[in-house]
Amino acid sequence: MNKLNPRQNEAVRYADGPLLVLAGAGSGKTSVITRKIAYLIEQKGIPGRHIAAVTFTNKAAREMKERVGRIVDRGKSRGLIVSTFHNLGLNMIREEHAHLGYYPGFSIFDAEDAKALLQDLMLREDTADEGDELSDIQMTISSWKNAMRRPEEAYSKAEDEREQRIALIYKRYNEYLKAYNAVDFDDLILLPVLLFRECPDVLAKWRRKIRYMLVDEYQDTNVCQYELVKMLVAERAAFTVVGDDDQSIYAWRGARPENLAQLKQDFPSLKIIKLEQNYRSTSRILRCANTVIANNPHVFEKALWSEHTVGNEIRVIRCRNEDAEAERIATEILDNKLKNGLEFRDFAVLYRGNHQSRLLEMKMQAYQIPYRMSGGQSFFSKNEIKDAMSYLRLLVNPDDDAAFLRVVNVPRREIGPRTLEQLNHYARSREVSLFRALADMGAESHIAERGLERLRRFAHWVDRTCERLHTDNPVHVIKQLFTDIEYEEWLHQHSATPKQAERRMENIWYLVESIQRMLDDGKGTADETGIEDAITRLVLRDMMEQREEEDDSDKVQMLTLHASKGLEFPHVFIMGMEEEILPHRASIEEGNIEEERRLMYVGITRARETLSMTYAASRKQYGEKIETIPSRFLDEFPEEDLRWEGTGDLDQEANQKKGKATLSALLGDLGV
Repeated sequence: MNKLNPRQNEAVRYADGPLLVLAGAGSGKTSVITRKIAYLIEQKGIPGRHIAAVTFTNKAAREMKERVGRIVDRGKSRGLIVSTFHNLGLNMIREEHAHLGYYPGFSIFDAEDAKALLQDLMLREDTADEGDELSDIQMTISSWKNAMRRPEEAYSKAEDEREQRIALIYKRYNEYLKAYNAVDFDDLILLPVLLFRECPDVLAKWRRKIRYMLVDEYQDTNVCQYELVKMLVAERAAFTVVGDDDQSIYAWRGARPENLAQLKQDFPSLKIIKLEQNYRSTSRILRCANTVIANNPHVFEKALWSEHTVGNEIRVIRCRNEDAEAERIATEILDNKLKNGLEFRDFAVLYRGNHQSRLLEMKMQAYQIPYRMSGGQSFFSKNEIKDAMSYLRLLVNPDDDAAFLRVVNVPRREIGPRTLEQLNHYARSREVSLFRALADMGAESHIAERGLERLRRFAHWVDRTCERLHTDNPVHVIKQLFTDIEYEEWLHQHSATPKQAERRMENIWYLVESIQRMLDDGKGTADETGIEDAITRLVLRDMMEQREEEDDSDKVQMLTLHASKGLEFPHVFIMGMEEEILPHRASIEEGNIEEERRLMYVGITRARETLSMTYAASRKQYGEKIETIPSRFLDEFPEEDLRWEGTGDLDQEANQKKGKATLSALLGDLGV
């Protein structure tokens, strides 16, 4: 406790009622949450098993759990729940699956699974459309679920024919999920809330289990998450939520900073403690952040301050065009590293949209600057790879129900949800896998004849392929598998362009080559690799790829402003400081500048020591060169804290001098 400042100490020790901790960027909120857990267990005598701490990312939950483990005796913290919202919901569904009408071992559909199902539904019902409609429908259904709107309500409240159509797709989508004994990501929160509303006994059980609740990043909760927390804590009002309305940047996925104000209405005795001392940034960086965000309306006023030095001026660098902007950032990083003996990992480049990174990547490669981009799609998360892996899993384990359900209709085999539901019920009654149930004579009296015939035809083909896998060359068998099912034709039907379909098929062949390499590498060794081992190792490789996302190697970090939230770096560049980039054009058109300003605030407060912002005087758009307008946010910075570069005639001479100095440093570093 003696490491906490007075405000943090107060937040930790207050346990007599509901508490909102308004925690500014870099104000040590994680320390408050972890120490409060320790205080509740050790000083207030609440057993760990009756405390739940909830956040939004696995990384944040893992860090919280590790910190608690260092300061609380393991025996006392046994049973403590530290998890993401979605993991908490998942555990609730697992425990209460019977009440919800699900079987054990239900599948979880991620965004790609959900998109594939929606696409298939639209093709079945001949409602397919051009462009981004599929993504739009998926986002609409997700937003309805996050707002706790059921298909019937969505239909009755539809504002036009388009929304009515989406509501009907939503209804069918839910029916298919249920038939697959599956839930999607949004269901992980929605289903527990609906269950608690319908079954007071189940809610009472979870209230007995969770006697004190802590919630991190509360400004990012949506309607459904707010309701889940409210239902769990309503009886005792024993909770601490930590949030910052100035860092609410996820409105597009349903986050409501208004939930912070809503708390005061729902819990009139709510105590509010502000954490305003920042332990991260220089005073100048914080003054700029405070000045910019002050242009947004506030329910709660706060201002960050720091005991750090004033620090360097904030640099605003005007570049000739987007190529010069990327070049300038790359050379600045190299220059700083060489002159000041810094590490590449000390630098981060932030941007509003992923498209801005392409040119910068090329410059990084040209200057041989190692970099890491956050938020890239894992090879194994691609839809076609998940299809292929499910086929391979089914070949080595036909009892894998999740794999069976993934591929039984990919490509389409005219097997409807009613047929799968009948198979599901029968398999459960016999306590066998879906695949084994098809071989059972009794299946004929439970599954419609036409559907059963199609299912058995598929099962027979899987059986034959399994046999050949162990008698013939396995890689040849796997290649033949994709020919048998005409998967390439399927990809052409489900891809935006022929080129995209070809690229996706190339991914499949790369996967097959990986299996071949594994088998070749294992030949003649003591533990010669079999086909089952090779497939299992491929699954593990995906897990390793996820691990590598968190490596701490010496690389410049390149990431979107959204992805930067929660991180900090000694030296930060924010690129593309132009109207229609930051703030984004869509936000300008929608009149949603406040969220863009919060995104700007997040970017500023990532920087510990220096902050540089760049913009291009002209930029190519659709093949035409256009003159840009500097971002309005630059006008909101205190003028005395900025140093403008690239706007006068003297800059050319200054740049030449800087270039010579960098070259001299480089030659000296190489010993020339």
